[in-house]
Amino acid sequence: MEKCHKCGNTNTIVRRKQSGQILCQECFVESIQEKVLKDIRRQKLIEKGDKVLVALSGGKDSVMVLHILNNLRNRRIIDLVAVTIDEGISGYREEGVRIAAQNAETLGIEHRIVSFKEYVGRSLDEIMSDSNDRNACTYCGVFRRWILNKVAKEEGATKIATGHNLDDETQSILMNYLEGNIHNLTRIGIRSESKYEGFTVKIKPLREIPEKEIATYVLACGLPVHLAGCPYAGDSFRAKVGVFLKEISKEHPTIMYSTLRGFDKIKPVLKEKFSQKGSMGVCQECDEPAAGKICKACSFRLSWNQ
Repeated sequence: MEKCHKCGNTNTIVRRKQSGQILCQECFVESIQEKVLKDIRRQKLIEKGDKVLVALSGGKDSVMVLHILNNLRNRRIIDLVAVTIDEGISGYREEGVRIAAQNAETLGIEHRIVSFKEYVGRSLDEIMSDSNDRNACTYCGVFRRWILNKVAKEEGATKIATGHNLDDETQSILMNYLEGNIHNLTRIGIRSESKYEGFTVKIKPLREIPEKEIATYVLACGLPVHLAGCPYAGDSFRAKVGVFLKEISKEHPTIMYSTLRGFDKIKPVLKEKFSQKGSMGVCQECDEPAAGKICKACSFRLSWNQ
């Protein structure tokens, strides 16, 4: 009978293929919390007095971030506020919004629900009904980042915490490499590094936690989460890269960790050689940061009126 490598308990729930470690439920939950909080300290993601805005979708990743960061809130190290963005995806988003609100209410954390309709003028469903030239993920990614930055400033937040996990990060590395998008590669990391004051720093506390372990964690803790997948994501390039990484990980369980470690070693060279130079400006339409006269979000919005 297998025993937990930490406490000897026979009620084991996790065998980590990459290390061979076997853990019971209690030791697994404790190890995850310790790992995330250690990464936060080691990478200096959060400082005492920070007000952290959690991008709370209601999915497993963001719910886990909220609950772990709440430990720091309870110790009066940081303040927390959660925001849920309702993209306007009929039959899908409503449940995620409900579960996000439930988690925030349980912890007594301030929670805002904002929508594409409110900030952009159209729901994602409406955008896609008129669009035949772009993937939904393109619009969604641009507008979500734009809204999060605006809400962070409205709330006086000093950091934005997202639920990006190890799978997400290795997918991004591989996607951008395969597409030859070296500039985007220079921006991937555990925290955003823009020095422009118009950007609120984004942090990824779960960057080194595999998606499978996050799912096990929320189940072990009995946390309510929205498990349904976005109906627009199925045919995306990211989804295809994700399937490839999961398949290759079956025979090479450390491949995502080695991809991440290798990338972090070469990133300083990429930044030195390929990061875009020049100062960041302000969008003439919305006053948000922009590389040119108009930011990407406003360029999309203006194109609808032409």
